[in-house]
Amino acid sequence: MNWKRVASTAELKPGETKRVFVAGIDIALCNLAGSFYAVDNVCTHAYACLSDGYFEGDTLECPLHGGRFNVKTGAAGGGIVTEDLRRFAVRVDGDDVFVSVGDDGG
Repeated sequence: MNWKRVASTAELKPGETKRVFVAGIDIALCNLAGSFYAVDNVCTHAYACLSDGYFEGDTLECPLHGGRFNVKTGAAGGGIVTEDLRRFAVRVDGDDVFVSVGDDGG
């Protein structure tokens, strides 16, 4: 896998999301109770940045129309959305958070 450092663990408190770019892909990096997950940052329903939305539990809610996605699985979980998000592999090494967008990434 081709890993890219995207953040430090201190940059995202549990329950926070950060917009990052890896290989030109817009990604929402999420801290869920100290575990990091990465999914597409653009809602599958209409163009909106999910990192601008609301993060509660393991659900990320789109700020535009309220569609909800599970950040662990990328699964569409309610609201207007029916299409899942892509997931990307995340690795934490010390205080550094890395994301890979390789074919085996998620």
